[in-house]
Amino acid sequence: MVTEEQVYQALSSVRDPELPLNIVDLGLIYDVSIENDAVSVKMTLTTPGCPMHSTIKAEAEEALRTLSGIQSVKVEIVWDPPWNPDMMSEEAKRMLRRA
Repeated sequence: MVTEEQVYQALSSVRDPELPLNIVDLGLIYDVSIENDAVSVKMTLTTPGCPMHSTIKAEAEEALRTLSGIQSVKVEIVWDPPWNPDMMSEEAKRMLRRA
């Protein structure tokens, strides 16, 4: 069975197209649910009007499909709570300060 750690690791391969950071470090992943061979993820984007909405979602789904033993993948974009920079990892905050 896939672990939550493996799910987060797979999602960390998905990068925000405008920032040099992955969606996990940006704090965009709100919830991960694993049930048997199905993975569901609730995530957000930095802004509701993000033009890359479908691309980022598709890349997250594709990253999850690379995990062995997964038969079903669902990625849902949610807007509550609204994303803010405080949700980023400390490493992400350091990287943006250097950029």
